[in-house]
Amino acid sequence: MITFESIKWKNFLSTGDQWTEIDLSSTMSTLIVGANGAGKSTMLDALCFGLFNKPFRKVNKGQLVNSINEKGLKVEVCFSIGKDDYRVFRGAKPNVFELYKNNKMVDQDAATKDTQKYLEQTVLKLNFKSFTQVVILGSSTFVPFMQLPASHRREVIEDLLDIQIFSNMNSLLKDRIRNAINQDRDCQHLLKMAEERVNSQAKLIGSLQEVNDTRRQEKEDKYEENIHRITECKKEKEEKEEFVKELELEVFDTKEYHEMLADLRQKKSDVTSDLKVINKELSFFKKHENCPTCHQHIDETLRSAKIELLTLQGQELSKAMGMHKQQLEESIAVIEKMDEKALELREARSDVSLIDKDITRLEYDNNEIQRQLNDLKSTPNLDKERDELDSLENDLAKTQKDCAGVSRQLDEYHVIGTLLKDSGIKRQIIKKYVPVFNTLINKYLHNMDTFFNFTLDEEFNEVIKSRFRDEFTYSSFSEGEKQKIDLALLFTWREVARMKNSVATNLLILDEVFDSSLDASATSELLSILRGLGEGTNLFVISHKGDILADKFFRTLKFEKVNDFSKMSDDS
Repeated sequence: MITFESIKWKNFLSTGDQWTEIDLSSTMSTLIVGANGAGKSTMLDALCFGLFNKPFRKVNKGQLVNSINEKGLKVEVCFSIGKDDYRVFRGAKPNVFELYKNNKMVDQDAATKDTQKYLEQTVLKLNFKSFTQVVILGSSTFVPFMQLPASHRREVIEDLLDIQIFSNMNSLLKDRIRNAINQDRDCQHLLKMAEERVNSQAKLIGSLQEVNDTRRQEKEDKYEENIHRITECKKEKEEKEEFVKELELEVFDTKEYHEMLADLRQKKSDVTSDLKVINKELSFFKKHENCPTCHQHIDETLRSAKIELLTLQGQELSKAMGMHKQQLEESIAVIEKMDEKALELREARSDVSLIDKDITRLEYDNNEIQRQLNDLKSTPNLDKERDELDSLENDLAKTQKDCAGVSRQLDEYHVIGTLLKDSGIKRQIIKKYVPVFNTLINKYLHNMDTFFNFTLDEEFNEVIKSRFRDEFTYSSFSEGEKQKIDLALLFTWREVARMKNSVATNLLILDEVFDSSLDASATSELLSILRGLGEGTNLFVISHKGDILADKFFRTLKFEKVNDFSKMSDDS
């Protein structure tokens, strides 16, 4: 059983730099009162932050630090489990997380998340969701059991029944199954290799024993085929070489023709330029009898002589142009023909090179065939090969035995995994307790004067029937009826925790439960149930109804704002 003894905090939300401390175990019932915003619900956030590093309400961690002092947030929670005393110290700005067991700090070399995991799984055996379902019933941001997703409901029940260990074991088992699968895969690979080595050695011995004549004949035939092909290649090579020699005689250097071609192109360009000048001058004298610049008359004799001379020069240049063009065409034709011959020569030489390579390859193949034929003629050492086969067969037998062991272990893991699944052992345990849950839930509902039958199935879905057998769902009820169901579930989980001694705790906190949807009759019934919880319960009720409820509690703590800071006083 977890006995929460005290909690204190400072620079937390509206609390300033002075410690606020509440004794959690000395009084059976405590009423916490105060105006809105006075800080009376701060204890919930401080408690959850100290234990789980997150507040009860939906408040960002950065917003938990007092907005005036802006640093030095500190929370300390003290509790005991059996003979061991624990203290959790957590802070922000600067960040601090320390866990003490019997005044000795738990190893801080581990990462913070590992220490938190140790606190929740090993010490408290509670996570945030389970803690809020067993210890706290709140009206603000609280998610009742019936509004939790199915997976989260299961987590709560597994914590209550102390069967979370099966889930942890299943997680560990999955790692082992993964490793076993890898080992099995490796074994199958090794087994296949061992079988292949045995088969290969057996085939080798069979081959050596048979001294296969067919194999020898095939190699001899291949050898003769290669000889025939080599002869053909050599003949083809001789023909290609003769062709190369012929082409070499035909092909000559075209450098002189290229130079001639350049010269002819230049001459053609010069003639073209001169011809343009003559044509321009000829056109001038043909078109003008007077000078267009000075407007003087051009002598007709001079103009006729010029036209005649220029015409004659143009004819001579045109004849030269035709001659140059013919020479150009002839030179180009020679060069193109030589280029074709040169290309043909290169291809022929390449063919000769390829034939040489084929001959080299065929000769290499024949050398290898000859070596293999010589090997076939030699007498094999059969005894040595049989000894090797025996050794390989022994290795195969050992590998088969090892693989069988791994496979058998993997099968065992799968069987255990089936038992550890939600549908295995846990389902059977839950099935056993479901009737207990339903009996307790309906007992508390009847104590609150609520007369309908509420049952949970093994998947924690509700079935609600009225006395007239009408069926309802949780969501179909009024807020007051929902709250009665939430209270019945809370008391049920605490009773189950006490029965199992798993996550049983002295602490019970009701946040504004009396301020919400409960009528006077339901309030009276709830108080009666709370009085019957026994001496092992330390009840804290947060409420606005201090004037109505004060005489129902042993102690009253009042929160109020003084100079923008929350202050607590004992008004008992």
